[in-house]
Amino acid sequence: MPAPTLTFAFILATLLGAAFHLLMGGDARRLALFLLSGWIGFGLGHAIGAALGINLFTVGTLRLVSAFLGAAIALVAAAFLTSSRKRKRVRQSVS
Repeated sequence: MPAPTLTFAFILATLLGAAFHLLMGGDARRLALFLLSGWIGFGLGHAIGAALGINLFTVGTLRLVSAFLGAAIALVAAAFLTSSRKRKRVRQSVS
């Protein structure tokens, strides 16, 4: 059985990814991407917070501030990298 802290972290990361998808929109693939990005970013943020000793707001052993920050960075990066912006090409005319 998983530890309560791990379960709580999984639920929070899932909620962050789902809320971000609700704000940004998209299909089921983007939902899966945002969930995965939220999980990975949350875990990495917590690990970096633990390594650097950031104890700003903790619940048990879970460092929420660094975990939320890691998830937010991962979600914004995923949205930026998968955005369907049309890039303008500069066409050079041959004279």
